Amino acid sequence: MTTTVNPVLRVAPAAPAEAASHFRAGLAFHTDVSDVAAALGAGGDPGFVLVDSRSTEAWDQGHIPGALHLPTALVPEQAGHLLDRSVPVVTYCWGPGCNGAARAALALAELGYRVKEMLGGFEYWVREGLAFETWQGRERRAPDPLTAPVDAADCGC
Repeated sequence: MTTTVNPVLRVAPAAPAEAASHFRAGLAFHTDVSDVAAALGAGGDPGFVLVDSRSTEAWDQGHIPGALHLPTALVPEQAGHLLDRSVPVVTYCWGPGCNGAARAALALAELGYRVKEMLGGFEYWVREGLAFETWQGRERRAPDPLTAPVDAADCGC
């Protein structure tokens, strides 16, 4: 008799305390587009600096209003002139298929900055229908119903 193991449970889930520790740690390193948008939209000081780690060409194509442009390759030479080590930094790049924000976050952490990566990057900022800036001015696209709630204030996360 052959027993088929469900591929989801082939490796057993972690114990609840281990899972809680893992997910708590993940939230210390990551934030998401919705939370960044809410913090920036609340008015006043959001308590962090948002850093776009992409190239100048990408920045010109579109970036999040209020973000600071600091390409990953320039972090070692320019971060000290542009950022205050007492203020947390949130990095972003193109989107989930790009690890540029993680590389920028690593470079900043190695320089002594407290840093989080914004999951989803610029792609999900635009897909959620949030305003962005280009060299031509401010733009906004219709929300993608696969990434943003339809007829709801938020996703309930």
